[in-house]
Amino acid sequence: MQNGNTERNTENQRYGRLALGFVLLSVALIGLVFLNIVAGSTSLSIREVFDGLTNAQSPHRVIVMDVRMVRILPAILLGGALALSGFLLQTFFANPIAGPFILGISSGAKLVLSVTMIGFLSRGIAVGSVTLIVASFVGAMLSMGFVLAISYKVKRMSMLIICGVMIGYICSAITEFVIRFADDSNIVKLHDWAMGSFASIKWDNVIVIAAVVLPALVVTFLMSKPIGAYQLGEVYAQNMGVNIRAFRIALILLSGVLSACVTAFAGPISFVGVAVPHLMRRLFKTAKPIVMIPACFLGGAVFCLLCDLIARTAFAPNELSISSVTAVFGAPIVILVMLRRQKEGER
Repeated sequence: MQNGNTERNTENQRYGRLALGFVLLSVALIGLVFLNIVAGSTSLSIREVFDGLTNAQSPHRVIVMDVRMVRILPAILLGGALALSGFLLQTFFANPIAGPFILGISSGAKLVLSVTMIGFLSRGIAVGSVTLIVASFVGAMLSMGFVLAISYKVKRMSMLIICGVMIGYICSAITEFVIRFADDSNIVKLHDWAMGSFASIKWDNVIVIAAVVLPALVVTFLMSKPIGAYQLGEVYAQNMGVNIRAFRIALILLSGVLSACVTAFAGPISFVGVAVPHLMRRLFKTAKPIVMIPACFLGGAVFCLLCDLIARTAFAPNELSISSVTAVFGAPIVILVMLRRQKEGER
């Protein structure tokens, strides 16, 4: 009887922790949405925000809807997508410091997308949202292909991470070279996009982002059970009926689509895909996919909203790149993860 009561209390504590964690993330998300609306180079009162949201003729309508809300929604969707992509890559490589930026996947997407945009714009052709995503996806898959090829040759995960970082540097260097020597003055503006920003996203882009990210989120959540089995090892997953080959391909494609969507519209954003999944594991004290998938999405949204708020307001009216701010908060977390893994390896 006593053991039964103990197990029941433990179970209640676990569910209580999960509920508390999601409540905290939800409150933080709502609070940051509010702060991102009212704060900026032009501060707004609650009354002015409400007027801008409800009255189409309001003088505050442009600031609320066409400047701030059009930036808040992509930050939520793309931040969640980036964190979810990082979680999938960490599951695939069984390593907590794997992520689209660390492994050079975002940089590969940036390179192909930059070349595609320059090729279109130099001929006076407008680049559509679908073209942006496809080009980014191709670049992400090419980088992922290099990483996978290296993973078969390199047995130590630390060497794989180093190779991924080198791939990222090579792609970034080529991208910078291409952008710097572009002739068209409009193409040179790609340099700002290459640093990472939500500023240039429009409402029609938001619709496309939602149409890509939300279905990918649903598909990933539906894969919670095979992901959980895969976390326990390939042999265990096979015994549970998981088709390992198809499953690994699905993980690669989902991660590629999510990271490509982020790069296409906001540029490469650093460390979110590594830092957020780690923070969510610490917050919820679990690695179960059925918890981690929604937690990573919410955590990524909160993280990017916070970083974008700092990027916009820290030196207003001047604006920092979002990637610079995420690096300040995300890089120390990656260092802590690596130090922790080293201590565990020494035991």
